[in-house]
Amino acid sequence: MYAVIKTGGKQYRVRAGEKIKVEQIPADVGSQITLDQVLLVGEGESVKIGTPVVAGATVTASVLAHGRHDKIKIFKMRRRKHYQKHQGHRQNYTEIRIDAVSAASAAVSS
Repeated sequence: MYAVIKTGGKQYRVRAGEKIKVEQIPADVGSQITLDQVLLVGEGESVKIGTPVVAGATVTASVLAHGRHDKIKIFKMRRRKHYQKHQGHRQNYTEIRIDAVSAASAAVSS
């Protein structure tokens, strides 16, 4: 069974056992979190699409670690104007492991 979840303004296709890095979530390492913004739940050929979310569907995950991505370098320049700007950015992330995908009591249908 797989699901499409929405967190941090992005969408991720997940299934049980996967590890993904999402935008930082304020949760302690080792704690369980429940993601309730499930946009789609599917198993084989049967798919249930939410409007905009699937009612009662949840994804349970464990927080593995917090960290920061590699630095992205930003360079802005205007030719012949003596303008140059250097900037860097490191985005925070939370690494989570998907433990279970629950489609609620409603049967998954197409």
